[in-house]
Amino acid sequence: MFLTGAVLLVVGMGFFQLGAEMSMTPLGEGVGVQIAKIRFLAVILLIGFVMGAVITISEPDLQVLAEQVPSIPNHVLVLTVAVGVGFFLAVAILRILFRVDLSTILIVLYLALIILSFFIPDEFLAVAFDSGGVTTGPMTVPFIMAMGVGMSSVRGDKNAYSDSFGLVALSSIGPILAVLILGSFYDTSETAYFLASVADVATTRDVVREFLTRLPPYIREVFASFIPVALMFVIFQMLTHRYQRRQVKRVLVGFGYTYIGLVLFICGVNVGFSPVGSSLGNDIASAPWRWLLVPIGMLIGYYIVKAEPAIQVLNRQVEGVTNDAVSAKSMNRCLSIGVSTSVGLAMLRILTGLPIYWIIVPGYIIALVLSRLVPRMFVGIAFDSGGVASGPMTTTFLLPLSIGACEALGGSIMEDAFGVVALVALTPLIAVQIMGIYYQYRLNKMEKTAEQEIISPDADDDILDFEEGYEDDGQL
Repeated sequence: MFLTGAVLLVVGMGFFQLGAEMSMTPLGEGVGVQIAKIRFLAVILLIGFVMGAVITISEPDLQVLAEQVPSIPNHVLVLTVAVGVGFFLAVAILRILFRVDLSTILIVLYLALIILSFFIPDEFLAVAFDSGGVTTGPMTVPFIMAMGVGMSSVRGDKNAYSDSFGLVALSSIGPILAVLILGSFYDTSETAYFLASVADVATTRDVVREFLTRLPPYIREVFASFIPVALMFVIFQMLTHRYQRRQVKRVLVGFGYTYIGLVLFICGVNVGFSPVGSSLGNDIASAPWRWLLVPIGMLIGYYIVKAEPAIQVLNRQVEGVTNDAVSAKSMNRCLSIGVSTSVGLAMLRILTGLPIYWIIVPGYIIALVLSRLVPRMFVGIAFDSGGVASGPMTTTFLLPLSIGACEALGGSIMEDAFGVVALVALTPLIAVQIMGIYYQYRLNKMEKTAEQEIISPDADDDILDFEEGYEDDGQL
């Protein structure tokens, strides 16, 4: 079951990457360019809100989260999160248009979230922070990031490319704030989570039958998610006539590839990965060597982030914007180290019952302090990468792994198991900004070396004689 799910994951990711490049990226860039040309602020805010809400409702990961919190009706949670993303996407657009410093906004908003979290029941806190990472998944990330690039390309100033990052970061704050507020209206004591069990299969034929039986619901689910996005593209094309006939065909074919890829990917992950994750967590935590849960979790976290579909979209865009100064390979390594650390901390929480406050609050304070020390571009990249790293692989494998372990140890699932997505979204913020400090150090070192090579000792003497000659003539 696990190996079959892995094959579907690889094939599905390939189709998704190709489809996102052909459809979601051009659509996002086109919308961003058109927004930057509009002069009416109210219209800009309305478009940003609608785009953010529509693309969030289409996010498959959000449906997974809604199913895991039964104390709140699914449609209420989905609509609340969609409103939060839409509102903060509009805020992110305003930041680009008015060229407001991203670090300042993030400091203000995250401090507000931390203060608000002290007034929310502890059982709901981890779910709220998890929602911020879950919402920015394979549908929203390519569109929102391309939208930022499109808006910044119209400006053309020296800070345009650095300002293109940060939309995902600000959009991730919306779900956290929305779910925190929602938590004060609902009783979370009745929340429950039902672990998926590994299918009872004996032959390869049974495995194939199991996947084919489970496939139709995902076909319908992803199709329903695509309807709002397709309507958005049709309306946008009718109003702007931005794309030529050949480009329209290319975008439509890209939608087809993206659809096929997401169906295969989500089916492979949910049917093959999730049940194995919960079973693995339960077995390890039940064994005498349960402390091995921490290093095993770190090893899984290191490699599982490489399978996130939206991570590759982010890494390619970073590589292009920085002119290969920050390669996709270095981004992958940095994110893997960050996610590995976060999964290790999540497993440690399950074993010890450590409150999530003790990790979330210091972690965000460190990330916000670093945001004042690194180049502007790396602030946006870092806070975007946090939302991108916590995608469908985290939701459907690491969360079941945590819940399976928590059940075996008899802990509180709502307080101890939930929160792994939030930690996965946190550590890349610190890891990428540390990489930004190292990048700035190397850049400064290279510039000093270049200056020393250009200005030789003989050249210094010539310049000195030249200046003294001007002084003698009274011209200096």
